[in-house]
Amino acid sequence: SKIYNVRSYNAVRAMSTALPNLDQLMISRLTDRVGYQSHHARLDIISSFRKLRVLYVVDAHLTGRYPVLFNFPLLKRLRIRCCRHLKFDLDMLLGFPLLEVLDFSDNQHLTGNISSLSPLKNTLEKMRINKCRNISGNFMELADFPHLKELDLHDTAVTGDIRIISVDDFSVLERLSLPKNVRGGRGYEFQQISDVPAFMHTVHLLLQRTPTLFTEFELSRAFDWRLSEDSPDWYENHDWYESDVWGALRGLSPPFLLQFIQAGSRRGWSWCSSNGEYSCEINWLDPEPNSGSGDYGTYIEELQGVEHFVGFYRGYYQPPTEAEYRRLIED
Repeated sequence: SKIYNVRSYNAVRAMSTALPNLDQLMISRLTDRVGYQSHHARLDIISSFRKLRVLYVVDAHLTGRYPVLFNFPLLKRLRIRCCRHLKFDLDMLLGFPLLEVLDFSDNQHLTGNISSLSPLKNTLEKMRINKCRNISGNFMELADFPHLKELDLHDTAVTGDIRIISVDDFSVLERLSLPKNVRGGRGYEFQQISDVPAFMHTVHLLLQRTPTLFTEFELSRAFDWRLSEDSPDWYENHDWYESDVWGALRGLSPPFLLQFIQAGSRRGWSWCSSNGEYSCEINWLDPEPNSGSGDYGTYIEELQGVEHFVGFYRGYYQPPTEAEYRRLIED
């Protein structure tokens, strides 16, 4: 059933008597024209549905707090998306002791620390909290949730460090996305070039354990990792250019971005320029396939395509120093 206007509200009110065992309800696109008090009066009717197992609240113009939304002891799936004026806290989820799927996205007034979810440790299977920037805590607070298969905390204020994930943490996790405040999260900026190999090694170990842990999009962009402009290793692009095959000038930017390399079954990584056309040498994470293996031909073919971009920075496995960069340009 859905509540999205006066007519649908009246229908749901009738159902509260006729269908007391209703187990699924969506509240969507309620306008704010009827006023705060009217919404409260109307939504109070859903408290009659004590057997709700699925509740979706999507793009509903609800302003303020609605405790009636957070007290369904049999609820298993909760989705609240694009409710930018609804005020609620993670502590309010304690009204859902059987919750399995939590999906919050783009809720500007959602607050709380993920440590408050510990009472749901033995039930939660999927947790998506993104574009909710008032959510804090350390993602490792969830490491011992025994049934957690998906965790997405992108674009929150959650912190942590992927390097401390041990073999016993997140034991059944199948998909993981972390925010840039996490060391190693999506969009993370490195303060030192020397820090990068440990992070690459960690990602490699995680992928060996769970090949599907990260999306292809994230891996193709190496999580948008880059060297921070605040790093002592960073320096300006000095506006040197070279001509491409059509005679157009292209900027020779320093290789301060990162990329994963896949050639056959062998994975590695390298530093690269902003347009991806200039790459440093590949730092391999896997050994070279045996020449007699069935994968070897594919590996050699794909390797040749990758090495095409290793030219200007040949011999460098990490970004050159500023003096080396100047010398390469001048030569």
